Amino acid sequence: MSEPGEVRPTVLVTVTGPDRPGVSSVLFTALTAQGVDLLDLEQVVVNGRLTLGALVVPDGDPDELQESVGAAMDSIDMAVHMETQPGGPVDAARVSTHAVVVLGRPITARAFGAIAAELAAVGANIDAIRRVADYPVTGLELLVSPVPGGDADAYPPGTLRKRLVEVARSAGVDVAVSRAGLYRRSRRLIVFDVDSTLIRGEVIEMLAARAGAGVEAQVRAVTDEAMRGELDFAESLRRRVAALEGLPASVVDDVAGLIELTPGARTTIRTLKRLGYRCGVVSGGFTQVIAGLVDELGLDFAAANDLEIVDGVLTGRVTGEIVDRAGKAKQLRRFAESYEIPIELCVAVGDGANDIDMLSTAGLGIAFNAKPALREVADTSVTVPYLDVVLFVLGITRAEVESADEAEGVLRRVPLA
Repeated sequence: MSEPGEVRPTVLVTVTGPDRPGVSSVLFTALTAQGVDLLDLEQVVVNGRLTLGALVVPDGDPDELQESVGAAMDSIDMAVHMETQPGGPVDAARVSTHAVVVLGRPITARAFGAIAAELAAVGANIDAIRRVADYPVTGLELLVSPVPGGDADAYPPGTLRKRLVEVARSAGVDVAVSRAGLYRRSRRLIVFDVDSTLIRGEVIEMLAARAGAGVEAQVRAVTDEAMRGELDFAESLRRRVAALEGLPASVVDDVAGLIELTPGARTTIRTLKRLGYRCGVVSGGFTQVIAGLVDELGLDFAAANDLEIVDGVLTGRVTGEIVDRAGKAKQLRRFAESYEIPIELCVAVGDGANDIDMLSTAGLGIAFNAKPALREVADTSVTVPYLDVVLFVLGITRAEVESADEAEGVLRRVPLA
């Protein structure tokens, strides 16, 4: 065995071939017989093909090691390549600073090549790559860091994301960039906007449709202005709710029954709750409409506006404090404090300008099929119409999700259009 202070050559042993049980056992039986010290070990399996690398310090002649390991691998029809390197200090394990998730249907070689080229251009090294999803999109996670000797803070907040997003957009894929490390795996509270995020469509437009096509068009126009950030949300809400004056309160229940969840919403909530997340909604919509949704999904908290109803009729007003842009951030902080969860461990997901403060307040803000005003300030942005891509951004893989679903008997894949 190596003596303290002794400089000995190292040998990189790389084994490749079909993945099957027993490969590691055979390899390490041969290595043990040669009395090697193990310095590093890594393996990856791609489509059933195994690549296993072991960095070792041989106790004796490296040629004897090569002969012994070669014979062992031949016995199980695995290829082996061995490279002897000069002695000296072994490179310390690189600590990845960022996680880059690439999402597409599909991810073409051209798109991935463009992302890799841009990472190289900004001086980022790809430390590891793994597939995080094959459904409903293909997702690849790249752990990256500055090149050796570079500055760990080489990327000012948002710089890396901005450059990659520009490249990804032209390549037809999404890129989500977040800080790697403990915080990424320690998040414990997530809040969703409701309209056009957790559910499809805008509830207030569905209510306005009951008052006639002209009213619906009027309300939709005001909604679009507010979501683009061109109109104060509180003022837009008052104007839109005023258009509902005189409608019977029964339309609220009717519309609540028509709510359609965004594809992947159930999977997302179910998975996050398994992991111990507190899950909830903060909405510029209406409590009376989303109450059933909160119960159905088993959400931990909710905040929204209250429609005023008098004698079974909508008055065209809301009661209490309006949950507007500033109010959404306020509610996020309130829920985080109530569960004693640091705000940096909170995630917010939304689509409109009224979500800007909430996403900026959270430790991670995810813009989901969002308006430009929100995409510009969010930590990361996705444009595919499946809410479960949020899981992949958080580092949770489709395989992990489906393994848990299968154990509970709820696994299914809905055919994609």
